[in-house]
Amino acid sequence: MEKAKVYFSDFRTVAFGDGLPAKLKKLIKAANIGQIDMDGKFVAIKLHFGELGNISYLRPNYSKAVADVVKELGGKPFLTDCNTMYPGSRKNALEHLECAWENGFTPLTVGCPILIGDGLKGTDDIVVPVVGGEYVKEAKIGRAIMDADVFISLTHFKGHEMTGFGGTIKNIGMGCGSRAGKTDQHSSGKPHIEQDSCRGCMRCQRECANEGLVFDAASKKMTVNHNNCVGCGRCLGACNFDAIVFNNDAANELLNCRMAEYTKAVVDGRPNFHISLVVDVSPNCDCHGENDVPILPNLGMFASFDPLALDQACVDACLKAAPLPDSQLSDNMAKANFIDHHDHFTNSTPESEWHTCLEHAEKIGLGTRDYELIIVK
Repeated sequence: MEKAKVYFSDFRTVAFGDGLPAKLKKLIKAANIGQIDMDGKFVAIKLHFGELGNISYLRPNYSKAVADVVKELGGKPFLTDCNTMYPGSRKNALEHLECAWENGFTPLTVGCPILIGDGLKGTDDIVVPVVGGEYVKEAKIGRAIMDADVFISLTHFKGHEMTGFGGTIKNIGMGCGSRAGKTDQHSSGKPHIEQDSCRGCMRCQRECANEGLVFDAASKKMTVNHNNCVGCGRCLGACNFDAIVFNNDAANELLNCRMAEYTKAVVDGRPNFHISLVVDVSPNCDCHGENDVPILPNLGMFASFDPLALDQACVDACLKAAPLPDSQLSDNMAKANFIDHHDHFTNSTPESEWHTCLEHAEKIGLGTRDYELIIVK
């Protein structure tokens, strides 16, 4: 397979010149988004609206820039995401839309309609065969997303407590799965609580949607009800004391593989294009109702027809960057028992793992990790 083309532009602008939305338009046009026939076509723009309380998600201005270009090309764009499997402000379409509006995403601000991909209760999905899938034979994808003629992903590239980073493949594979599809992807591992480390703060329990965590009032410790636990990993990111450990050592790797296969189900057989912004690189996902300070500096905007090459280019740029001080990453690196993995994402969250996602994505033909970086001024 020949090298994929990944286009890059930094976040620098000049006084009294064009702003970042205009620069993003220039980038995606230089990346040849115009070669997609969008005339009269429905175009899904998949992004993350951010959980209420989190402010590291991509600003609506960026999605408007993409929607504007789609409309220039004759397309009919809509912004979309699917409901979550955990409690929060995006677990059904009504709350999800209210969350989007509160975070600044309205038809007026983004220039196009907003649709929740898997319907009111997260049950409006379609079963999509995964060609060459090893772990997933049929993916459950939000129906509105699969009904679109053209698919575009707009990703906030950041850290993640399980998958190391949340990039294009996660935005598509996990994000486009219905509630049932998300559960399928998370089904490989369930945690237990290290009792000596548990402080009984109960913060993890607030993140559980399935009554999988039970507080023992006598011992003042948390325990896991494995009959109810779905292995989503939300509790992992909520624990500040490393008390939660997954029983299946391969759980993250299997999640990564399923995510890659779900991504393939979404993009196979129709025009697709991908954009990733390495900005406000928080250590955890935008699904959290809060965000910590960035672990890395703002690096730039990337675009490609190849979602795998795009993730590889973004992670390469991140690994070359210097950690930001007073962040989760720098705090970990300053610990007396710190083990340097020579990987910012692993150093930030040692229990996470990301390599298998990209390796498996290449294996199943989602794209290539070999790319040519083209600078757009």
